[in-house]
Amino acid sequence: MKKLGWILLVVFIAIQFIRPAKNVSTAAPVNDIASVSLVPDDVNQILHKACYDCHSDNTHYPWYANIQPVYWWMDHHVDEGKDELNFSAWGTYKLKRKLRKYVEISEQVTEGEMPLESYTWMHADAKLSREEANLVINWANEMARKLQQDSLIVSVQ
Repeated sequence: MKKLGWILLVVFIAIQFIRPAKNVSTAAPVNDIASVSLVPDDVNQILHKACYDCHSDNTHYPWYANIQPVYWWMDHHVDEGKDELNFSAWGTYKLKRKLRKYVEISEQVTEGEMPLESYTWMHADAKLSREEANLVINWANEMARKLQQDSLIVSVQ
């Protein structure tokens, strides 16, 4: 049993040196949603505090992210979040995808699915108040309406 403990300790120490690249970009945010869409300041602040760690190219890592295998789990989680929605790449999305994402933002915030409860456990400030949730929901719904309207105008012309 003592030998197993030593082996586990050596493995734990060894994995500390396996470090995937962090999700931190120094590129100018030319495709960021706030650069290419109408995002009111209050909504932008909410998105940054509650969404951007998992849904952008810039994650703010807490101290415990320096411990493996925690970082691997976080890295996988961020990759999944960015695959689903990346605010930093919003300008590259096609109209149909933008529309779908606005609808999904509204639905998931309405249903309390976002931000994830597992995220808000360690980031209490990311938990949305009813007022903040309503701001995001109303903004996403309004942007979806505008996109639908714009797409109808384009298709008629």
